[in-house]
Amino acid sequence: MADTLDWSDPTDADATRRGFIDTIDPCIIRNADGRVVWDNERWSFLLGEAPETAHPSLWRQGRLNLSHGLFEIAPGVYQVRGFCVSNMTIVEGDEGIVIIDVLLSAEAAAAALALYRKHRGDRPVRGVVFTHSHSDHFGGVRGVVPEGTDSDVVIMAPEGFVEHSVSENVVAGPAMLWRATYMYGKWLDASPTGGIGFGLGQDLSQGSTTLVAPNREVTKTGQLETVDGVRLEFQLTPDTEAPSELNVYLPDHKVLLVAENANHTLHNVLTLRGALIRDAKRWASYLNETIQLYGGRSDVLVGSHHWPTWGRDELITMLSQQRDAYAYIHDQTVRLMNRGLTSAEIAEELSQFPGALGQAWHARGYYGSLSHNSKAVYQRYMGWYDGNPAHLWPHPPVEAGRRYVELMGGPDEVVAKAQVSFDEHDYRWVAELLNHVVFAFPDHTGARELQAAAFEQLAYGAENGVWRNFYLTGAKELRGELKVSQYDQPRRSRGMLSGLSIRQLLDVLAIRIVGEKAAARDLAMRWQLGDDIWTITLTNGVLTAVAGDAVGVTPTVQVVGTRAALESLVASDASLDSLRADGSLTEDGGRDVLDHLASVIEPPSVGFPVATP
Repeated sequence: MADTLDWSDPTDADATRRGFIDTIDPCIIRNADGRVVWDNERWSFLLGEAPETAHPSLWRQGRLNLSHGLFEIAPGVYQVRGFCVSNMTIVEGDEGIVIIDVLLSAEAAAAALALYRKHRGDRPVRGVVFTHSHSDHFGGVRGVVPEGTDSDVVIMAPEGFVEHSVSENVVAGPAMLWRATYMYGKWLDASPTGGIGFGLGQDLSQGSTTLVAPNREVTKTGQLETVDGVRLEFQLTPDTEAPSELNVYLPDHKVLLVAENANHTLHNVLTLRGALIRDAKRWASYLNETIQLYGGRSDVLVGSHHWPTWGRDELITMLSQQRDAYAYIHDQTVRLMNRGLTSAEIAEELSQFPGALGQAWHARGYYGSLSHNSKAVYQRYMGWYDGNPAHLWPHPPVEAGRRYVELMGGPDEVVAKAQVSFDEHDYRWVAELLNHVVFAFPDHTGARELQAAAFEQLAYGAENGVWRNFYLTGAKELRGELKVSQYDQPRRSRGMLSGLSIRQLLDVLAIRIVGEKAAARDLAMRWQLGDDIWTITLTNGVLTAVAGDAVGVTPTVQVVGTRAALESLVASDASLDSLRADGSLTEDGGRDVLDHLASVIEPPSVGFPVATP
């Protein structure tokens, strides 16, 4: 690394300090009950030199991400950084302010707004912009737009925002959010042998995640909106870093905010927590459009993460290199794919960017990586199957593991051979080999411990923060150190439900149905939820909802309920009897119908094994 990168370059370090006004000291945020939801102080060890247990490039990135406080970006434009994984950008208007992105939790957002107001006055929030459909950019909305004040605030987002927010955070939320605990290092101590950040940021704030539906939609590039005298020009960038995303240009300030389309790290074409595969080709194309539309009239480039880039030439260079990074991954993956290489072979071939791109700090693989991004491009075009018939119908891990281990002479023999490879520093092979033993013989202590040790060594050598976190968390799982009971995912998921429409709530209920169990009986119900009438059927294990009356359906029960009762059914946080008792649900036509429905609803998963069976 010392031979390939310019460690003496002060540009990034200077940029993290430029425009600093003030911060909170210590940088710790608590909720109303006193629970810590954000602690930036625990990363202070990164101010020291990188140890042998951390990649020096990732260590440098973590140190840069430590910067926190209120910063002036340009006259009338401010940013709060280091109060969450993401940034809050504040633009001053005639009387109030417009906030672009509101962090992940309400507590962090409220603390950021309070710091701004301490220095700039108690200006009211007149507008909010959600740049995209990831919760670290909208989840803190109730910290700046309290309940009951929605109608006083213009809330803007790109078209498709709510649909995709639901998809990522509720529909697939249990699986994604659990894998996110591995990805973001929730279970790791902040230390030289533990978590040191994940490139995009250091941590996720652990407060209340909320959602308020936008009341103004951005539907086209070039759309102009004025809120409290603040002029905003939008560029739609769907299917880039998020399926619903936009950039914001402030023409009166010559400030360009590019959401997460350009960052001081290579981003993910497919995030390891799970998501829809992003379109690397379109991503590059939109960045090229960004340069053409705004590059020549911008003085400052701002992101929803990290620090700004000042100077027209400098920001155009950064945008151009970010564009080329995603284009390179796309084009070279497709080239090698069409030569017949599989995703694993392509990832091995594309080990680094060439030329100047390979030496650009902001294109390093701290969050995304060439390896898993190239696999994502392959998957987008070709799917999970590599064309080899041997891979078409493989045994699942436990059954395959039993056969491999038996073939290799039993678990003790395999562990002994793995130890030889470990001593030769072939940690990738140790991880692959012992995976068979762990899945076939999950109680084999020697296999679990050696596998954990291999994961640790792979983590210490990883420049990618996400890879490091997965390896180290996998090691903790193998050693039985994960405390799933402490996981607060149900609370987070419950907070999202209030922002959904009735249709979306019913769609989420449909994916909670245990199909085989539900198929034992068909149901037809007429629900009245406030002023809304819905016909709900359960047939062939599938819940279907139709607004109003449904053709060919004769409901056998009439249900009158509140929206809150439906949310409770979706979240499985209240029993049917308790909802009946407090009057939230009443029925006419037989209690057994709702009883059966409740009996086939599966509660959201709290957690599941990843590195073990």
